[in-house]
Amino acid sequence: MKAEFDPELDLVVERVIRAPRAKVWRAWSDPERFAQWWVPAPAICRVRRLELRPGGAMVTELSEDGRAFEPHLDASFLVVEELERLVLTNAIDSTWRPADPQPIAVTAEVLLADHAEGTQYRIIARHGSAAARGLHEELGFADGWGAVTKQLAAVVEA
Repeated sequence: MKAEFDPELDLVVERVIRAPRAKVWRAWSDPERFAQWWVPAPAICRVRRLELRPGGAMVTELSEDGRAFEPHLDASFLVVEELERLVLTNAIDSTWRPADPQPIAVTAEVLLADHAEGTQYRIIARHGSAAARGLHEELGFADGWGAVTKQLAAVVEA
């Protein structure tokens, strides 16, 4: 089941990535490639766990200086449809425990589709309330998620 986009609760980033879906999928599934684009530069990402399967873990750390790393994301994959769709949430941590992530809980749906120029990439950030959506937008959703989508494109288009 694919949920529809709800403008009252959801935020979205869309882009055509000039690379085949398989290459975009590999950037999501290979921890080394994933670390190259997952956080906005100049910050650095370290991947602790990336288990691309339903129930699999996604745990990343972030560093501003390349030396001191702090927790960034502790999430679980809910849906994994190879080359087509990923759904992950930080509302359930990597050990399958309910979480109270700060500043917001979000469920992200990543959709990949063929496009004449490569891959149609769409990521929808789903929120539990309009207030959470508004806070995420205020915190810079468009800039942050837009930046990492641009970095993803740079990794796979090279």
